[in-house]
Amino acid sequence: MNEQPQQTAFTRYQIFIIAVLAFIQFTVILDFIIVAPLGALLMSIMHITPGEFGTIVSAYAFSAGLSGFLAAGFADRYDRKHFLLFFYAGFILGTFLCGIATDYTFLLVARIITGIFGGVIASVSLAIVADLFPLNARSRVMGFVQMSFAVAQVAGIPLGVYLANEFGWHAPFMLIVAIGVPAGIAMMKLVRPIDDHLAAGGASHNAFQHLWRTISEKRYTASFSTTTTLTLGGFLLMPFSSAFLVYNVGIAQEQLPFVFMATGITTIIVLPIVGRLSDRIGALRMFTIGTAIAAVMVVVYTNMGITPLWEVVLINIIFFTGMVSRMIPATTTMTAVPELTDRGAFMSISSSLQQVSGGIASVIAGMFIGKTAEGALVNYNYLGYVTVGMMIVGAVLMGVVHRQVQAKGAAAAANISGEVHH
Repeated sequence: MNEQPQQTAFTRYQIFIIAVLAFIQFTVILDFIIVAPLGALLMSIMHITPGEFGTIVSAYAFSAGLSGFLAAGFADRYDRKHFLLFFYAGFILGTFLCGIATDYTFLLVARIITGIFGGVIASVSLAIVADLFPLNARSRVMGFVQMSFAVAQVAGIPLGVYLANEFGWHAPFMLIVAIGVPAGIAMMKLVRPIDDHLAAGGASHNAFQHLWRTISEKRYTASFSTTTTLTLGGFLLMPFSSAFLVYNVGIAQEQLPFVFMATGITTIIVLPIVGRLSDRIGALRMFTIGTAIAAVMVVVYTNMGITPLWEVVLINIIFFTGMVSRMIPATTTMTAVPELTDRGAFMSISSSLQQVSGGIASVIAGMFIGKTAEGALVNYNYLGYVTVGMMIVGAVLMGVVHRQVQAKGAAAAANISGEVHH
């Protein structure tokens, strides 16, 4: 299954690439997830309903999904460094517009623009990781790159919520712009060209033919179905998680940063461990363990009533431990599915499916959730049961993809062996 020789240590340049990709991912993830913690503030300040707030969340997701599909045909035609820089610049512009938005409509349009550009960045980053690192080291790389999610929880969300409470809800978006611009400049100046896929024939495809060929490739159907299912299950609870903690569990708005910080610190510790375990015991086994933990904790989490802060933090920590234990092995497995010349398109389509599925999940959540006269959310536990069902289906589909990757690796090994004997 290995595409390249065994690698035990990273070079200085590889470490730099991991750091750059992780930081870029941090800004993109923070921009996306900061909206949910601001939910209580935005619904109060803008006088919008849960359904309208769900629309703000899903607007980013749907626009990101559409742009990902449109970009997929071009993803293997250009140097991945330049491709990433283009979309990151657009993402920064969209985030700046969020920071100067004055009303619901302005913010909605700004989220659409941000999504158009931000939705492509993760897929290009994953293609870069797959291009520069062998399969047997990718779980470790994913562990570090996806640590950006945990850092966003530890530092980004608490700081963002603090800035929102002190200076207004616009402040977190301006923070992202302030730290994102230097990151983009560093990438432009210091990252080398990433264009091996062009030598392998990636630039020779007609963009739209390449897109259609990748979408219709039967070998990729199970992977795309798995991505859709995993995302639906993972996003159903997210849009109203903070509002649920505030209105149903009794956590004060001022205590939310502590909840996110404690969860994020634990995730930072867990992510590299999960990455190494996934490389050691196998991605599917690690994914199954994570699914079991997460499914149990979803039921516990969504049925909480008024709960002490320490107990909420503990439940959140175990919940997120299960979730990241699924995320890394799933991502690693998906990077092994496509051929080199399809990798950019495959990752873009997968990212689009994630975004669209996330948007659908947000809309579904908005339809499920209601509010009592006292402000408490209702039906959140039913979303939890649906989430568990999606997790189970996702685990079955992941098994199918894992067997496909094993078969691909065995065939590649047989070809190499045949060439040696000849």
